[in-house]
Amino acid sequence: MSASHFSVLVFSVVQHDGAWCVEHDGSHSCRSPDKAVAIASAAKLARAALGVGRPAQVRIEGETGYF
Repeated sequence: MSASHFSVLVFSVVQHDGAWCVEHDGSHSCRSPDKAVAIASAAKLARAALGVGRPAQVRIEGETGYF
């Protein structure tokens, strides 16, 4: 199946319970007090998805019109 048959995976960097984390499909992971660490974690998850042919996107709370 080609990548075009998959929906885009969205990894959102958000504030949750006083820290930054990556939200995906309603679950929060990669918790960090540092926003940059959470962004790097989201980018790593997105690259891993792309590596297996899944389209992925990183969104960051408060940037580029998100939230």
